[in-house]
Amino acid sequence: MMGIVFEHSHIVQAPMYNTLGATITEAGVIQFFKFSTVAFFLIGGFLINHKFQEYSAGQYLKNRFKNTVRPWLFWMFVFIAITMLDRWVAHIKGSDRDLMFSDFSAYISDFVYRILFFSPYWFILNFLICITLLLIFKKYLYKYWLGIFFGIISLVYSVNLYFNWFETTHTSALFGFVFYLWLGVYLNKYYTAVMTFVKDTRWTIWVLLLVLTFALGIWESVYLIKLGSKDAYNTLRISNIIYSFVGFGVLLKIGNIKILDRLKPRETTFGIYLVHSIVIERVLPLIFQPLKLDVQHYNVWENTALLILRFIIAYSISYLLSALIIKTKMKWTVGQ
Repeated sequence: MMGIVFEHSHIVQAPMYNTLGATITEAGVIQFFKFSTVAFFLIGGFLINHKFQEYSAGQYLKNRFKNTVRPWLFWMFVFIAITMLDRWVAHIKGSDRDLMFSDFSAYISDFVYRILFFSPYWFILNFLICITLLLIFKKYLYKYWLGIFFGIISLVYSVNLYFNWFETTHTSALFGFVFYLWLGVYLNKYYTAVMTFVKDTRWTIWVLLLVLTFALGIWESVYLIKLGSKDAYNTLRISNIIYSFVGFGVLLKIGNIKILDRLKPRETTFGIYLVHSIVIERVLPLIFQPLKLDVQHYNVWENTALLILRFIIAYSISYLLSALIIKTKMKWTVGQ
């Protein structure tokens, strides 16, 4: 979740630099946490495998609605309401004359569409679609051919980055992540064998693989930029998929981190995800816009420092909000 918030805390639209050195640096900064989204689905599959066996499809989806869909709908509504309030205040001050006041129905339909399909909230819907697909194929859940089928679908999105057959943004990859959820389920079924392999593989091999796949991810991004791609840092790049698998293995190798247990990740993580978009979109501008930062003319190191600062602020506020909410009667809004 730290990685996901970091990805969303950017202040400039990448890629934006003209020199090779700056582009490689930018690619490295972005690539570092780029395993997070694929790992998110792998971990999701790990955690839901036993639930699939304990509950019927209907019972499982009912529980999902209560613990996932309700909080998701609630925070999307909050996001929309806060944004509309912001536009209203701007209008009252005479500094805004947008579509909200000339054609409200067109404004709200377009805004909801963008939040639903082109914001971090899309991944909750995508996650639910992936789960539903696995439930439909529950009878064949542990068959190799099912994984191959879903894997091919994911690779279509990877290859599409080079040919642009359709929209490339990972937020529009409707079925692009179902393979990783399936793989998490499959790996959890053979948990003992997987953990034996992870533990028996030496740290030097894991570190070497992580460095090599990290470098490969940077190379592919730079190559896509040279090809003129506008989505060169896409999560579903083949190199990033491999990097994500290695990153997931490293997380399993590391195991429990006691100092992070104090943050109560199983209780606060979903809340952080639900509120961090609001914090980034509505709170961070209140901090950074008055500074009048000329980020388009800053060098890669200055913008990286800003990215790290924005991440620290966004994650800290999101975590504190989530930690406070779980202590109140409103804890259902973060899935508790």
